[in-house]
Amino acid sequence: MAAGPAGGAAPTVSAAVLATVAAGLLWHRGRGTARRSPRTGACAGGSTGTTGITGGGAAPAEAPSPAAEGTGTGTGTTLWRLRTTVRDTPGTLGAVCTALADRRIDIVSLQTHPLADGTVDEFLLRAPSGLPATALEAAVEGAGGADTWLERADAHDLVDMPTRVLGLATRTALDAAELPLALRRLLGRCTIGSTPAGQPGQPEELGGGAREEPYGHGPLQEADASGGTPEALPTVMRLRDPAGGLITVRRAQPPFTPTEFARARALVELDALLGTRVPRRRDVLTVPQGSEIGLRRARPEDRPAARSMHARCTPATLARRYHGPVGDADRYLTHLLDPRFGQSLAVETPDGRVVGLGHLLWDGDESEVALLVEDAWQRRGVGTTLLRRLVELAADAGRESVYAVAQSANTGMVAAMRALELPLDYQVEDGTLVITAALPTASGGGPAALPWTVSDRPA
Repeated sequence: MAAGPAGGAAPTVSAAVLATVAAGLLWHRGRGTARRSPRTGACAGGSTGTTGITGGGAAPAEAPSPAAEGTGTGTGTTLWRLRTTVRDTPGTLGAVCTALADRRIDIVSLQTHPLADGTVDEFLLRAPSGLPATALEAAVEGAGGADTWLERADAHDLVDMPTRVLGLATRTALDAAELPLALRRLLGRCTIGSTPAGQPGQPEELGGGAREEPYGHGPLQEADASGGTPEALPTVMRLRDPAGGLITVRRAQPPFTPTEFARARALVELDALLGTRVPRRRDVLTVPQGSEIGLRRARPEDRPAARSMHARCTPATLARRYHGPVGDADRYLTHLLDPRFGQSLAVETPDGRVVGLGHLLWDGDESEVALLVEDAWQRRGVGTTLLRRLVELAADAGRESVYAVAQSANTGMVAAMRALELPLDYQVEDGTLVITAALPTASGGGPAALPWTVSDRPA
């Protein structure tokens, strides 16, 4: 089975390193489609799509029922995340808090993002369920707030900040593939892309040691290393990639603040400090045909074993996997086995020989899955087992879907996708088949429940 185009041991991390980075990473959790206040004239939130990883999450703010509109009464409460900008003068924050209290709105937590000429205050609020979003916005702006933005929050936002920060730093420290996922969780709904060093689209200033700091206040500006002074807060953030090149983060709303830029940079610096790392866990499984295999995360040092597997594959198998000249197959391995571009799994025989590779590659709102199983191990259930584990990784990462690109005659990949027992969408163009599997929504704070039962998830 083969499908899809080409696409270290974890170091001991001292408590001091994690604590230092955690101190600079005040957790910011953003989910759902956001709303801007009608008074500002700004449009609804959401991120533009580019190659990379895009965050998502809780449901957008919904219009209340006519019976509840404007009443502010109800037996339940609703959690909201709200940002507003106030003047940096005594009493301005107090006026906003008083306006919220007058409407029986509880302030669960508050973060402040200092600016040159004001402060962005970010609230987690518990409001009466009958209070409409428009009334909440009007109350805040009537008390002196500006550029008000809000979205529905959920129970995840109630977790205390130190716990969130330490969890984020720990996951990043243990696995280099976690960096784009951690940035998404840190910055909310955003699109994260990467540009290799020397490629088009990388500002020259990033190679010259210039600063990477955003300045000013307002929408639709870019934070880069140009050293300029834009008049607006940025909706684009550029960071140096620890592997070389550029990480670009885009978020339509709300604009990034200098505080958020500092948090993101601290996370990237932690990743750079620790270098390449992949969890070492290895699971032993029995596939449906009775063979015993080992399954573990693939690492950059697996390139020689992967090249040997390529040599044992027939040209037809390699062509189905890489969709191009089979002589080019080996050169794709450097990218595919780099944990910064996704998560890869290796299938091993009891004697340690690699006989299969699976890749979960970050690609915009979705994730691509790609498989290669050498000919002698095909039709033994290896591909199905490998694909299910990749989908588990995608579900654990909070992805909404995965897709596979295959030749339309690749019946093995089609069968493996169907064996997922997930809703599938098929698109065919010029003999190329794209199969997209929709993943179930997570609930209760854990990963999404999948149709099959796997008792031992990979780390």
